[in-house]
Amino acid sequence: MGEGDKVGNKAEELGGKAKEAAGKATDNERLEAEGRNDQTKANLKQAGENVKDAFRS
Repeated sequence: MGEGDKVGNKAEELGGKAKEAAGKATDNERLEAEGRNDQTKANLKQAGENVKDAFRS
């Protein structure tokens, strides 16, 4: 679990932000909620990566 996972998590977070923005722009609450959910998942994955890195150091 290295830099590739971190980049993937960031990409997922940015995709979630884009979904959320698209949902707001089109007044689509479901899409907006999916975007927030994607961001939360990405942030949780990133937190897990940070914990792993802390134990490796």
